Amino acid sequence: MTAKLPVPVTLTGRHIRLEPLERRHLADLWAAVGPDPEVWRWTMSLPPASEDELGRILDSRIAEAAAGECVYFAAVELAGGTAVGITGYHDFSAEDESVEIGGTLYARSVWRTAVNTEAKLLLLTHAFEDLGMGRVFWKTDALNERSRNAIQRLGAQFEGVLRRHRLRPTGTWRDSAYFSMLADEWPPAKSRLTDRLSRG
Repeated sequence: MTAKLPVPVTLTGRHIRLEPLERRHLADLWAAVGPDPEVWRWTMSLPPASEDELGRILDSRIAEAAAGECVYFAAVELAGGTAVGITGYHDFSAEDESVEIGGTLYARSVWRTAVNTEAKLLLLTHAFEDLGMGRVFWKTDALNERSRNAIQRLGAQFEGVLRRHRLRPTGTWRDSAYFSMLADEWPPAKSRLTDRLSRG
């Protein structure tokens, strides 16, 4: 059976809620990720200099989602009700039963917390169990050790490096490291992620 394409939806866990990214999340996101150069290090040469500039970035992502090119979510902490990051589905194909998880930015304050673990658990559960995907994949700058380690902690398998894949905002060429998880690898990965959250 052919998989279903992702569409905007709200996914709720114990710690966070992933909801469709909207302009109303701007103030929270500016406070969370705003001008922090470390958050934007692998995305842009410089972080947004103002809330208005971040607003234009959000507008671009919202427009991509409206065109059906991707699905972006704001990650909202349930305890405080504030958005602390962005993540999404990209490069999806129902025919190939494949979807990428990417475009992820989180406030430094929630790095290595339950936020990213639960966000990935929600996205993976939805992709494999609701949409019927056979392959979920990630790509990141080959030099981004923090991202690579976070992806591998999910149980994803390293596939290799696509050399000279993309021009960085700095003008240098990026090699992209690819990782994936297949449907038959999901049940044990889900158990590990669920256990990690329960201990968190």
